[in-house]
Amino acid sequence: MPTISAGDKVLVSGANGFVATWVVRRFLEKGYAVRGTVRSADKGKFLEDLFQQYGERFEVVVVEDITKARILFEGAFDEAVKGVDAIAHTASPFYLNAVSHDELIGPAVNGTVGILRSAVKSGQNVKRIDVTSSCASVSEVGVDKVFSELDWNDLAVRDVWEQGDNAPGLSKYCASKTLAEKAAWEFYEKSRSDIKWDLSVLNPPFVFGPAIHDIKNPDALNTSARMWYETVLVDGKSKDFLTVQGLAYADVRDVAEAHVLALEKEAAGGERIIISAGESLYPAFPRLNTNRSLRFLLDVANALSPSPIPSHPSLPVGYPGVPWKAPVEYDTSKGARILGLKYRTKEELTRDTLADFEKRGW
Repeated sequence: MPTISAGDKVLVSGANGFVATWVVRRFLEKGYAVRGTVRSADKGKFLEDLFQQYGERFEVVVVEDITKARILFEGAFDEAVKGVDAIAHTASPFYLNAVSHDELIGPAVNGTVGILRSAVKSGQNVKRIDVTSSCASVSEVGVDKVFSELDWNDLAVRDVWEQGDNAPGLSKYCASKTLAEKAAWEFYEKSRSDIKWDLSVLNPPFVFGPAIHDIKNPDALNTSARMWYETVLVDGKSKDFLTVQGLAYADVRDVAEAHVLALEKEAAGGERIIISAGESLYPAFPRLNTNRSLRFLLDVANALSPSPIPSHPSLPVGYPGVPWKAPVEYDTSKGARILGLKYRTKEELTRDTLADFEKRGW
């Protein structure tokens, strides 16, 4: 029996974000009512126009910016959670150039625990909450192994505690996701006797794909989408980072579908689930001979015919002479077993993303 079903109301936090806008759309397409939180009325107006065909099934509410640390104590989501049957918490800061680790860790932890507190206090109808975490809280950079939901990125947390603001930007981000997710699970376990809902956490890696949220130019893209853009269209501007790290990916539309399934599937309750299409990227190559960086994007983009982006007749090709470190692999069997999620191919992701850029004149 599904935890929720069509006709129920779902709260989506940070509803104007890259992933969240697709999450909202998918819930609406499946017959749910959606309440989305935004930081300003202007951001809400864009979403109201985007989803106007759904009429009263979609509404927006303004919630204070979660990058303000005091949100944890102010009950910012108390009103937003009233009357909803489930919550998809997608709002969390993601950028790799934070000066202070508090820019990321405080908001990530406080925003996540804050919405759980509000659900305890005011969410009498809530049956399940799913939280967007990240593979950044699962895998440790430079460790050559297959990571699963049993793993935690304690290395990044240790880097930040030892180096403080001098820690690498990637470590600060990974630590923020690790600590926020651990805080969510700790809060959930301590509150289980007082709540009627359960918790599910989704852990995607880098998320790519076409955008439907409000963006005016490539500089306004979220971090992962901007790296994708710069790798494929701006002469490999991000290639050093993307090549060295050895990254996995997921299509934003598949992540949105995972959010729906995580709230619907009874078996997803109490589970941490990796959402990554990376497992099927290189099935034809021996493990030790596999290029697990995102340089595959260039091969795929150049092979598409006809090109979905004719305004760019010449795309970057390859990364000659650029090394990469140990690969990162994820065991995605739990997601397949519990959610039954089917991933889009890298060709579909690349084609649709380039077509989106072409339509925007980028």
